Amino acid sequence: MNAREPKLVTVPLVDLHPTQISVGMREVAIKRQGWRQEKTDKASLYLGKHLIPVILGSQEQPYVLDHHHLCRALLDEGVEKVAITVIANLSKLEDDHFWFVMDNRGWMHPFDEKGDRQSYQAIPSDLKGLKNDSYRSLAGALRRSGGYAKDTTPFSEFLWADYLRRQFNGEDIEKDFDAALKKSLVLARQKQASYLPGWCGPLSSNA
Repeated sequence: MNAREPKLVTVPLVDLHPTQISVGMREVAIKRQGWRQEKTDKASLYLGKHLIPVILGSQEQPYVLDHHHLCRALLDEGVEKVAITVIANLSKLEDDHFWFVMDNRGWMHPFDEKGDRQSYQAIPSDLKGLKNDSYRSLAGALRRSGGYAKDTTPFSEFLWADYLRRQFNGEDIEKDFDAALKKSLVLARQKQASYLPGWCGPLSSNA
């Protein structure tokens, strides 16, 4: 995902296209709060440190490769433009071939808010169309609480969200998020989670 000659330009947030179907809206709310704390006198510096990596599709439309939560938060906060860095230019490809390449390079995550894989047509055309996945919010909170380490694996938090999705009912998250997080901290250390990126479980062979 490293570009040989990265280009740095600014684009309107409304022109950015997602490469996933859902986000954790609690995570978006946290990003919004972080922006409010920075925007008074450090707005330019903050945005400059958060370049949005994109893939160029048909007619050089920018498709977000990472930082979907931040982009949605900034959009909701009324920010008009962000700086992007172009990772790859696939603008010459037809739509089906474009999404085939995106899928094979791990540059898209076509799973809905229930964790079910969908066709690329289900990916919303803009950031406002992103759906809420409570498990993704829980996975983000779990990482910040030390449940697992930050990892460069693409969509690593969605892998954790999928693991948690299989462990308990999502209604518990909405009823009592703190209790769900406490339970997740226990689940995160179990050996059955050792395949996940950033796993920080017990090293003992008896664990």
